[in-house]
Amino acid sequence: MYLKVNNKKIEIIEPKTFKERFKSFKFYLEKIDYGIRLKKKYYNTYWFCQRVDICITNKNNKIIKLYENRRSEKIRFFFRAKYIYYLPLDTCKHLKVKDILNIK
Repeated sequence: MYLKVNNKKIEIIEPKTFKERFKSFKFYLEKIDYGIRLKKKYYNTYWFCQRVDICITNKNNKIIKLYENRRSEKIRFFFRAKYIYYLPLDTCKHLKVKDILNIK
């Protein structure tokens, strides 16, 4: 699965097991060059070793909220959310609230 943003394709991984979902970008020290899509109503950045962009969408991939350059040790709940995308830095600069993500 790929996300197309500003003529750039970013690979999106959807973890299947509990261990993969829990790990996500926790304790990841190398530069992030792909994204992760999780199906949940909150995001949690505890134990992230670097900053990420976070995109919250509904079931139709319409953007509800964007967070750029989000640091570690944050948690937030969204009742209308369906998917949480953890993306590399500077990805959300080219997105706006109420846009629909171009997922292929």
